[in-house]
Amino acid sequence: PSDGRWWRRFDDPVLDSLINMGEDANFNLAMAYRRMEAADRQMASARAAYYPTVDLNAGYTRERLEGVNSNRWVLGASASWEIDLFGKVTAAVRQSKAEYKASRAEWVGAMVSMAGDIASTYMQLRVWQAELEVARRHVTVQDSITALVKARFDCGLAAKPQYAQAKAQLHSIRASIPQLETSIVTAVSSLALLTGRYPDEVQALLSAPRPLPDYRQVVATGVPSELLRRRPDILAAEYRLAAAAAAVGIAKKDFLPTLSLQGNVGVAAPKIGDMFTERGFTYSVAPTLSWTLFDGFARRAGVAAAREEMEAQIANYNSTVINAYNEVQNALAQYRNCLHQIDEYRQATADAREFLYLSLDLYTQGLSPYSDVATAQQNLLSYNNSLLVAEGGALSALVSLYEALGGGTEMQ
Repeated sequence: PSDGRWWRRFDDPVLDSLINMGEDANFNLAMAYRRMEAADRQMASARAAYYPTVDLNAGYTRERLEGVNSNRWVLGASASWEIDLFGKVTAAVRQSKAEYKASRAEWVGAMVSMAGDIASTYMQLRVWQAELEVARRHVTVQDSITALVKARFDCGLAAKPQYAQAKAQLHSIRASIPQLETSIVTAVSSLALLTGRYPDEVQALLSAPRPLPDYRQVVATGVPSELLRRRPDILAAEYRLAAAAAAVGIAKKDFLPTLSLQGNVGVAAPKIGDMFTERGFTYSVAPTLSWTLFDGFARRAGVAAAREEMEAQIANYNSTVINAYNEVQNALAQYRNCLHQIDEYRQATADAREFLYLSLDLYTQGLSPYSDVATAQQNLLSYNNSLLVAEGGALSALVSLYEALGGGTEMQ
């Protein structure tokens, strides 16, 4: 998908609102943004090395030497400039730029992850809400069946064990409701945390059950090589590798000489009134070429360490690429299998519903035992829940697939 806002394909305004809230206030996203801003400032700091450093200074000195007192007033400016003769500053700027791009990719990755977490949690919430509705409907149905069995028991047409079994099944279905309600509360709390809010602030938005979003979508996965430009984690690994390569270049340039230029201009005189006369004017210019000949092999060790870090970043890049490809393949397989499961569970649910109606009809006519009704009711509840879980699994797999494809975000 070329559109980075992939969640809009679910056509769910509540989900859209939640992700918009997360973009505004998600804490992990805010931290990633601040790290990116810090890297931007570091890049500006590295670029500042292209320019000279200028200082202003003023002072007064009074000293006594061999019985003679002397005064000296000084006012001036000094400048120092390390000329980028062999490109060391350029390499440092290149490294800081790569670090900034890596942090920017990680910020985009945090956005993709945040949207995926919100979408997955939201889908699970809707599944639990749907399961709660199914449980309540089955309570109503089982309540009617229990009343029927009691009426037959009162008339001597049913044995007491049948009535006890019906009541036990009713209580069993009711017992599943508190756990579902707890799960719903937990999901709401998780969504509140992901959106940077308190649960009460999102409760009204999520309290009303909604149908599950459409889980049948066509996803343009493209070819594997396109992941290299779509996955923020791959881009981050690429830029980290570029930064490590630049660090190797910086370490090598430590073997080369450095050319610096220092200068001073100002006024100095024993009396403050004589400072701005021709005799009080002072200046100095000092170009310096320095070259370290021996440092105990520290530079050699520094280059070796930088190369090892680059090799580590190469391994990290390769691992990230392979992991991205595997995530796409796994998400695709999970999505396809969930669709097959849904088809089977939908047919099983329809068959279990028909079995319940037939068993109940035969039981009321006294042609079959109540155990057939109990089994049919239990099977229908189980298949209903399994169908909802499979639908939720398809939605989660779809979210994972969009995440694995990089969230539709392309960075250059």
